[in-house]
Amino acid sequence: MMGKVKQILWALGLLGMTGSALATQYPLTIENCGAQVTFEKSPQRMVALGQNTAEIMLLLGLQDKMVASAFWPTRVLPELATRNEQVKVLTVEIPTLESILAQDPDFVAAQLPLLLGPDSKVAKREDFAAVGINSYLSPGVCATKKNTGDIYGSRSQLWDMSLLYKEIDDLAKIFDVEARGTALIADFKARENALRASFGKNQRDLSFLFWFSSASPSADAYLGGKNSASGFIAHLLGGHNAIDSDSEWPTVGWESIIAANPDVIVVSSLDRNRWKLDSAEEKIRFLKSDPAVSQLEAVKKGHIVVMDGQAMNPTIRTLYGAEQVAKQLETLGLN
Repeated sequence: MMGKVKQILWALGLLGMTGSALATQYPLTIENCGAQVTFEKSPQRMVALGQNTAEIMLLLGLQDKMVASAFWPTRVLPELATRNEQVKVLTVEIPTLESILAQDPDFVAAQLPLLLGPDSKVAKREDFAAVGINSYLSPGVCATKKNTGDIYGSRSQLWDMSLLYKEIDDLAKIFDVEARGTALIADFKARENALRASFGKNQRDLSFLFWFSSASPSADAYLGGKNSASGFIAHLLGGHNAIDSDSEWPTVGWESIIAANPDVIVVSSLDRNRWKLDSAEEKIRFLKSDPAVSQLEAVKKGHIVVMDGQAMNPTIRTLYGAEQVAKQLETLGLN
């Protein structure tokens, strides 16, 4: 991974620059989700709340600045496993404020409002500010509106990678590794453009259903919303989301899903093991065995693909997930 970053740095003319060329000038003030956060120096004891936050830090080679992480829906990227072994995992689920403060952090960054925010059961930004700890929340979730019955809200505009690129750039500046951030963003942009070039002119305008999970077969399904990261993947691959809801994570009954009649069903693979249907295999088993759902054209034609569940969140995994789906669409002849 680091070798690839170095190659991109050379290509951008960033490697070999003087130490001050891209050095962060402290104090640094970042505008983050309506708050002004000032850093007098690079943080030394950071806690990453959420897989995306942790994986960005690891991609930037900042594992030595991380004292802990929490909330992992899936396993770490294989290429980051060695780096991640150096970082304590508080829990793969939702941590407590006490467990976070016990790590004596000087900076806490979070992926989701579930983990940090006014409605979070973990912590509010004021909780950390009161003890002199800076906090940061992913810009991708700040773009949601709190007008639904759940903590995730809705989006009026389609999420795109620019919000993720801002997050990478912010964290790179905070930790004084801006050149690494620039290289990582360049790599992601190249991969995004490659997918757009391959699938952007798909005349079939496939409709995609993104099934994250369900508490049980009889329960409503948690789906990726129209303007969520799932919607972005659908558009990137020349199609659209079959679910016409602005909610980030709409819960939809199977009668409505059958009525939507998607061309492709994308099922998530989750490692958290909270519910039986977190498993991609269990989802596929249900799709093929349920008397009504099995009659969907996508099921009968075998147009079911598997994607890392974390990719349905607005994260670095979204691009990896799009690449996963793209390969399977090619195999099915749907590109």
